[in-house]
Amino acid sequence: AVVAHVVASGAGFVEDLDESFKENRKDDIWLVDFYAPWCGHCKKLEPVWNEVGIEMRNMGSPVKVGKMDATSFSSIASEFGVRGYPTIKLLKGDLAYNYRGPRTKDDIIEFANRVAGPLIRPLPSQHMFEHVQKRHRVLFVYVGGESPLKEKYIEVASELIVYTYFFSASEDVLPEYVTLPELPAVVVFKDGTYFVYDEYEDGDLSSWINRERFQGYLNVDGFMLYELGDTGKLVAIAVIDDKNSSVEHTRLKSIIQEVARDYRDHFHRDFQFGHMDGNDYINSLLMDDVTIPTIVVLNTSNQQYFLPDRHIENTEDMVQFINNILDGTAEAQGGDGLLQRIKRIIYDAKSTVVSVFKSSPLLGCFLFGLPLGVISIMCYGICTADADGGVDEHEAAEKENGDRELTDEGSEEEQEDEKNGKYTELSDGELKQKDIMEKKKD
Repeated sequence: AVVAHVVASGAGFVEDLDESFKENRKDDIWLVDFYAPWCGHCKKLEPVWNEVGIEMRNMGSPVKVGKMDATSFSSIASEFGVRGYPTIKLLKGDLAYNYRGPRTKDDIIEFANRVAGPLIRPLPSQHMFEHVQKRHRVLFVYVGGESPLKEKYIEVASELIVYTYFFSASEDVLPEYVTLPELPAVVVFKDGTYFVYDEYEDGDLSSWINRERFQGYLNVDGFMLYELGDTGKLVAIAVIDDKNSSVEHTRLKSIIQEVARDYRDHFHRDFQFGHMDGNDYINSLLMDDVTIPTIVVLNTSNQQYFLPDRHIENTEDMVQFINNILDGTAEAQGGDGLLQRIKRIIYDAKSTVVSVFKSSPLLGCFLFGLPLGVISIMCYGICTADADGGVDEHEAAEKENGDRELTDEGSEEEQEDEKNGKYTELSDGELKQKDIMEKKKD
């Protein structure tokens, strides 16, 4: 009853949108869930979405929360670029921002508040800087006055605001330990230190920010791995059991952390480091059973992966393994070729069948046993029909041949009768003459 009350009350803070939304939305900022009534993921999101509506209203946010049946208003959904369900978008003026993070209340609200606010948020004092730095694990700051670099920074912020915050500050607001080679500058604060953007070494500002928007070491899950794919980096993961405190699990995690920290200058442009709890997701990704603890390096752009050819004992072994990948001597497995795609189809089908039987054996027997039974009966019927038909045809052929023989030659009795008939037809004189001839022969 309590859950029903919460859901019902939350629904009152989420507006059902129709075709009039296209014209009426322009003066407001909207957070919209485009859904399909039959979609299971959409139904799972619904109570979370109602909680988002309540929270946004209670905090006095200018963002309005709504939902639209994309199947009923397909033209509007298509205009906003909706390709799947559910799709969450924040609509601000002429811009539409896609949300691709975890579907939790806090993460969705964080996204809405970040995108709805100003692109560049000023930090007027050291106290404000310290406050913001405590709240954000990764912090991008533009330092300096008007410049082409600032214009580029604003342009990149309009593109990547869906992922991270962007700030600006004067040089005297920064901590005393920060030393900038020149102004203006773009600085990222993370991992307990800072790094300054260098156009000559780091290339395009957008690519640099996209690479640096993650901490050097992460607790990686499925959503995080999906986002890391946009960076173009290889992902080196220690696959462990977080609940297992054995030496081997702890050692592999520590090795990855040390490489991420101590070899940043060597690898941070090409590698992201982290660990993953459990091997279920990795098994489905690699289509294999990975024994944990282990280390896997993933290329999310082409679905290739690398496994160490020998046991990783220390940091030096891990560094050597990474260098082998970079120079092409490490063997790449997987990929997105034709054979791998066929293997993926077979693996997914097998996984689906197994999961159905594990969750509900009776349902699995009904879903897969019934069609197989029907197909078996049909095949048996076809084979049986062919065999019977062959026998019937053979018998018919024999009967037809027999009839033909009887028709052409007649039976022995009929032939004898025919002979006798011939003799009967002869006259008496002819019969006497025939007898005389036979006696002469004798």
